[in-house]
Amino acid sequence: MGIPSLGDRFAVFETMVKEHNISLVTPPVTKHTLSLGARYSPEFACLPFKGILGTFIECLEQGADTLFMVTSFNACRMGYYAKVQEQILRDLGYRFKFLRFHSSEKGLIGVLRAIKRFSNNASWPTVVSLFRLAVAKLRALDELEREVQKIRPVELEKGTADRLYREAIGAIDRATSFASLRQAMRGYFERLEQIPKDAEYAPLKVGIVGELYVVMEPFFNMNLEIELGKMGVEARRTRSTFFSEYTKWGTFLNALNDEKKELQKFAHPYLKRDVGGHGLESVGEKVRRAGDYDGIIHLAPFTCMPEVIAQNIMPFTKEGIPVLTIACDEQLGRAGMLTRVEAFVDLLERRRIGNILR
Repeated sequence: MGIPSLGDRFAVFETMVKEHNISLVTPPVTKHTLSLGARYSPEFACLPFKGILGTFIECLEQGADTLFMVTSFNACRMGYYAKVQEQILRDLGYRFKFLRFHSSEKGLIGVLRAIKRFSNNASWPTVVSLFRLAVAKLRALDELEREVQKIRPVELEKGTADRLYREAIGAIDRATSFASLRQAMRGYFERLEQIPKDAEYAPLKVGIVGELYVVMEPFFNMNLEIELGKMGVEARRTRSTFFSEYTKWGTFLNALNDEKKELQKFAHPYLKRDVGGHGLESVGEKVRRAGDYDGIIHLAPFTCMPEVIAQNIMPFTKEGIPVLTIACDEQLGRAGMLTRVEAFVDLLERRRIGNILR
């Protein structure tokens, strides 16, 4: 089975299918992936469309006979892309089964039915067990990533936390029970705690908001969080772009998570309705975190309507926090993007010094 890239979150999907003789095909996103997607996509399509289409082509070339995609009906075009991508792939001559999970299948029962469908009709006790372990792995990955975000700017040897995080991803993937998962988590948190740090350094804090796919997939944002860490900046993502939180509010546990309602409240003076995608969340996060962040980096796929709306609102909110919007597409170059980010960080540092001197 081939699935769209989710950064390092494929381990969660492997938990749900590998015990049922289903192999996941998860090629890393590369320049070749994007080149394939751009070649066969409509010119006006957004970067997520092109990236996912390229990933699907690579999955099929590597032997996948089934593809999986999430669909929805809202103002974001991405929810409608599955049918278009399927038709493009069939026109290219590929033969495969296409599985869709529609966002209307909300509620715990809907998700469990989908897992049962994707796991060769496993028994209900098995489905529930797989689901619980998968959710625990999602939380574990997100908790570790939050800790790594804090350590990157203050570690004395740059890259140490990221090396441990990559090891931890493998350990979480191999965990087959809650006990082994807890043991792995405890061990890696202890190792992260032991990393030598500059205790006196107070890093700038930059919030990263925007469309989920370009925020979560490091290839499309040029490893922005790691690059900020090298510059001595702590990168913080909105909670909704951590996959465990996004899954809670968007899929099945909305009653336990009022994060979206809170963001709607903060965005309401400027944006009174959901515009699809993560446009509302981008505005709400900027307003909510104005006192916590020194600046905001807004990642938006080129031509993305929800993020274009957010981009035009954020500079005019009363909160005086600087915002750098980066439009992501196949033309975005690493050197140009990092130059803009470095200049933005310099601006934030000068701004902080100016505030201290006042």
